Amino acid sequence: MLLAIDVGNTHITIGAYKGKTLAQTWRLSTNRHATSDELGLHLIKLVEHPQGIIIASVVPTLDEPLRVACETYLKQKPLFVNSQLDLGIKNLYQNPEEVGADRLVNAVAVYALYKKAAIVVDFGTATTLDCVTAKGEYLGGAICPGLELAGEWLATHTAKLPRVTFEATPSKAIGKTTKESLQSGLFWGYISLVEGLLERMKKEMGGQPKVVATGGLSPLLGPHLKSVSEVLPNLTLDGLRMIWDRGQK
Repeated sequence: MLLAIDVGNTHITIGAYKGKTLAQTWRLSTNRHATSDELGLHLIKLVEHPQGIIIASVVPTLDEPLRVACETYLKQKPLFVNSQLDLGIKNLYQNPEEVGADRLVNAVAVYALYKKAAIVVDFGTATTLDCVTAKGEYLGGAICPGLELAGEWLATHTAKLPRVTFEATPSKAIGKTTKESLQSGLFWGYISLVEGLLERMKKEMGGQPKVVATGGLSPLLGPHLKSVSEVLPNLTLDGLRMIWDRGQK
């Protein structure tokens, strides 16, 4: 069994793969100050004898504790994704090492799946858009504050605006209460933001790149984006599995 671990700023998402099948997933809250023992005790409760571990991390303070946790508790040396690995795509970023591991993994996954020009929209703590050519070249993209992060900022930096959640799509753009107005502004505002960026990116890329949505909020937001043709919440985990398989070959 392979453990694929996506370390984000808000959650650590873990997937257990049996071959190419994602057998189970877990989500842990990200604690940037977690020790190797704390992480190890969490991991060993999930699976005791993985055959491999691959990690994409955007939280550098957790890299070393995670490495020690995997080696001590799971008896496996983890593979960390970085720009130096042979990922099967060409990184055209001006400084390749600046690209977040999760963004690279998404690019690997979408190119492996479709072998055509594509854009991945990842709705996480940050909303990222990443572009890949039909030749498997990672072009770069855009980074925006995530929807929930924007809502949290408003709640903590204003006196009267509450925190809001998004169990369902706001039914109207015109809110009749402060809560409804916040939900409308955040939700439909992000739909327009992403659609606007996608239109600009598609013009710069030329042709009709395939657009895929992923990330925790993709099932909520993806269906309302006219440019999105696929919603794949586990794309990052699948990309990690693909990178691992490539390394084994």
